[in-house]
Amino acid sequence: MNSQVSLIGKKNVILTNDREDGVVKKFESPIISGWRKNWIHFKLKTTLFFIAFSLFKNPLDWFKSLVFLIQLRKSFFGPFRLKKMIRVDKKYYLSLYTPGWNDNIFKRFIGSELLNFKSNDVNPYRYNHVQLAITNKCPLQCEHCYASEFLNKRDKLTESDFKIIIERLQDLGVCQIHFTGGEPMLKISLMESLMKEAKEETNFWLNTSGFGLTNEAAKKLKSSGLTGIFISLDHFEESSHNAFRNYKDAYYWAIKGARNALKNDLVVAFSLCLRNDFVSNNNLKGYMNLAKNIGVHYVQFIESKPVGNYKDKQTALSPDNIELLESLYEAYNFSNNYLDYPVITYHEYYQRRVGCFLGGKKGMYIDQYGNINACSFCHNAIGNILDEDYKESLQALSQTGCPVN
Repeated sequence: MNSQVSLIGKKNVILTNDREDGVVKKFESPIISGWRKNWIHFKLKTTLFFIAFSLFKNPLDWFKSLVFLIQLRKSFFGPFRLKKMIRVDKKYYLSLYTPGWNDNIFKRFIGSELLNFKSNDVNPYRYNHVQLAITNKCPLQCEHCYASEFLNKRDKLTESDFKIIIERLQDLGVCQIHFTGGEPMLKISLMESLMKEAKEETNFWLNTSGFGLTNEAAKKLKSSGLTGIFISLDHFEESSHNAFRNYKDAYYWAIKGARNALKNDLVVAFSLCLRNDFVSNNNLKGYMNLAKNIGVHYVQFIESKPVGNYKDKQTALSPDNIELLESLYEAYNFSNNYLDYPVITYHEYYQRRVGCFLGGKKGMYIDQYGNINACSFCHNAIGNILDEDYKESLQALSQTGCPVN
């Protein structure tokens, strides 16, 4: 087992002690701040300028489009100056749901966003991300499971079905496809096959509890085309997380899986379900300290929803807890006090300010039966992705939106 001690800061290094061979390895931190961040950010802005140059003839539009992108970012993340970036496998990430700079997927993504500024000739991404459930099976029995109504029921879609689904999604234009479940690690061979046969114009991600995420499994997924992994971790204390997940090895696999993913150059995020009984200053700081010490790149905050096992339950966070979460989100991301901590992604933070972009607008959820849903928390299906009239269903979904978020 590997132990990892974070020493990111002035020296900006991490030391990893591999107990299996006794070797201490030294490498640069993936969290970039200070002058290094400024330099990469400058080069990224230069790329944005050249994208605008290639799309628009009027020089005034080159500068106006950059202002548009800056304002777009502020609408999501607040009026704060960028303090840190993530470097993984020679790519640089501004956020979890933005492709890494710099490749064709990044350029197409920017061109797609600029369609909201002015029409251009880019082949656009219709969706930023789509969650695709590849199995209903799961060895865990999580307290909050949003898919409890499907859990451990017979899987319907075949590998051929999934290939058709991914082909249709890519033809529509999808920047990220997230494999989910159930527990998708139970279908690792299927994920490998689907990624290898897909066109290289989409980033693939995995939403998992970490179950079975061995070093060998992480290596296979990476070589098949996986970009990153969301690992559900709902407490920094082992016993509390295991109790929440109703599985005695849940914490072990979450931590072990994260370390194996990191070793194989995958972008790694811990995903935390926020509940009123968990949200406190001490708990959140304890969680962020653990995330820092493991070395993950991101922490994703998701407020619990009244679906699945939480259906008909009061899940809304108190105003005081929301205030605390938003203040910590801003502090950890945009102050100089936490430059060596993972970046926090907090969906409800921007949803409270600019609305939800799921519901067929920028994202959606496809369950294990192929049904098209507004998001993973909303199971009011509108059509099926395998039907001949699926495009009409998608259009209806975008007009209806998501009633949960």
